[in-house]
Amino acid sequence: MDNWNNYNQNGYQTAVQAENEWALQRYVSSVMRRVYGKMTLGLLVTAICSLLMVMNPALMNILFSVRPMIFILFAVEIGLVIYLNARIEKMSNATASAMFYLYSALNGIVLAPIFSFYTGSSIALTFAITAGTFGAMTIAGYVTKNDLSKFGAFLFMALIGLIICSLVNLFMHNSMMDWCISIAGVVIFVGLTAWDTQMIKRMCAESDSTMVSKVATLGALRLYLDFINLFLHLLRILGNRN
Repeated sequence: MDNWNNYNQNGYQTAVQAENEWALQRYVSSVMRRVYGKMTLGLLVTAICSLLMVMNPALMNILFSVRPMIFILFAVEIGLVIYLNARIEKMSNATASAMFYLYSALNGIVLAPIFSFYTGSSIALTFAITAGTFGAMTIAGYVTKNDLSKFGAFLFMALIGLIICSLVNLFMHNSMMDWCISIAGVVIFVGLTAWDTQMIKRMCAESDSTMVSKVATLGALRLYLDFINLFLHLLRILGNRN
C-alpha cells in the first residue's frame, strides 16, 4: 500500500508505469554520464595540446610564420564537425570517438596562439568561472520541466548574427564592437548550454543500446563546443594579457 501511495503521489497510474519511467530515468542518467565523461576528456585533450604548443616555441613559430596554417587547421575543424554530425549514424563507435578526440586535439593547436596572449592566472580564473557557469546551466537544462525548444530558434539566429558580427569586426577592429560581441557571446552560449543539454537528454531517452556510444559522442561534441565558446568569450572579457 505504501508503495502504491508513492506511485500515486508522483502522478503514476500503475506500479508498472512508475517502474518503466524510473528505468528510463536510470538509462538516461547513465548515457548522460558518458556524455559528460567524453566531453571532459575532450577538454583535457585540448588543454594538453595547447599547453604542449605554448611550451614549444618552434611549433608556435610555425603557426605564426606560416600564415595559411591556422586557417587550414580551422577549416579542417569545421569539416570534422560537419562530417561527424552528418555521418555519425553510419560510422563505427570507435571512428566517431576518434574523430571527436581528433577535433579536440586540433582545437587545442588552433587555440594555443590565443592562450599565449593571456597570463596563466587569468586563464585559470576564467576556466573556473566557465566551469561553474557551464555546470549551473547544464544542470538547469537537465532538470527543468519547461520545454526550452522555443528558445532554440532564437538562440540559433542570435548565434548566426554573432558569427557575422565577428567576421565584420575582423576587418573593422572596433574595440567597442568587440566588447559587445564578447558579452553577447556569453549570453548566447549560456542559453545554448541549457538548451543543448535538454536536447541531448531527449536524444538519450529516444536512443537504443546500439546507439548509446554515438549519442554520447554527439552530445559530448555539442557540450564541448558550448564550453569552449563560453570560455573564449569570457576570456576576452576577463583575461589579462601578457
